[in-house]
Amino acid sequence: MNGGEHTFGEQLEPHRRELQAHCYRMLGSVQDAEDAVQEALLKAWRGLEGFEGRSSLRSWLYAIATNVCLRMIERRPARVLPIDYGPASDPHAPVGPALAESGWIEPYPDALLGPDEGAAGPEARYEQREAIELAFIAALQRLPARQRAVLILREVLGFSGAEIAEQLEATPASVYSLLQRAHATLDERLPERSQQATLRSLGNERLGEIVNRYVEAWSRSDVDAIVQLLTEDATLAMPPAATWWRGRDAVVAGLARGPLDGARSWRLVPTSASGQLAMGAYRLDASGVYVPYSVKVLTLRGHLIDQITSFRDPSAPQRFGLPARG
Repeated sequence: MNGGEHTFGEQLEPHRRELQAHCYRMLGSVQDAEDAVQEALLKAWRGLEGFEGRSSLRSWLYAIATNVCLRMIERRPARVLPIDYGPASDPHAPVGPALAESGWIEPYPDALLGPDEGAAGPEARYEQREAIELAFIAALQRLPARQRAVLILREVLGFSGAEIAEQLEATPASVYSLLQRAHATLDERLPERSQQATLRSLGNERLGEIVNRYVEAWSRSDVDAIVQLLTEDATLAMPPAATWWRGRDAVVAGLARGPLDGARSWRLVPTSASGQLAMGAYRLDASGVYVPYSVKVLTLRGHLIDQITSFRDPSAPQRFGLPARG
């Protein structure tokens, strides 16, 4: 490796974190995003001689990463959350099996974003954390791939129409058309208020109280305490199962006959995921050890919990900097 190549490699690395967040927004999967970034950086390395500096290094890298994601999207169906997969389930029926053939949206570790929580540039419409919220990612996955790419590049990353046209080998007019159609769909699907706005309005003290009450309720298997935390039409989903419940009564009934029936013991450790309140959940096993079970992401409406998405993946807590054992 000569000195120029080594210097170029050093230039690439600082972009890895933001490229991974970009690929996650495109793909809805942390693992897929990691794979896409690896492929994109390899392509950038191999294409070094073709980079003539006509655009910025950042714009060039995003062009490569975006096109890698577009090709990946062609090979698989869009990822969803259970609430978009099928109708609500009967809370008195057993939880369904994991659906390996279904591609579920995954939560994103906030730590991967870095310290900057604001917009990527003056032209960006959405904050970086706002643009990884579960509702935002789910709405993005409903967009056709090129609409998704244009909206993220413009409204999350702040690239100009001319830059996006060059990145996607399109015309500025077609970029504008794609953006308009993407907005029409996204605006219909996004909630009126982002989680970032809700979290800021509540403040750290109130948020800490909500988290502590939820953690304590699970540690005591206290279903009555959970009732006090939920909105009337709250939902609970459990990917990779397609099962999900709608309404406070249904959620409480499902919890009471399932995980909070008193036969199981839990410990929850607070974390943050997808720009939202979250906890790593640990379940007591037969050997008397609390082992990782899931990551629970909470969506608030005001001071109450409106959605609980419990991602049942024993390896997930490790990605969020949580302990190997509870």
